[in-house]
Amino acid sequence: MKISGRNFIQGKVLDIKKGATTAHVHVEIAGRVVLTASITNEAVEDLKLKKGMTVHALIKASDVMIAVD
Repeated sequence: MKISGRNFIQGKVLDIKKGATTAHVHVEIAGRVVLTASITNEAVEDLKLKKGMTVHALIKASDVMIAVD
């Protein structure tokens, strides 16, 4: 697989919580950090996502914001 995205992080699926149309997929990456991806239920099925599976999270953001107290 080749892809132009550069924010490419490997992790393991912790759990998948399906809603009516959208699923929240929790992915654990290095250091017990958890990323949450909101994807369609159809995408979960197409990718055959399961708990414990190794996946790659690709992050695309136009902006990164930082806040302080």
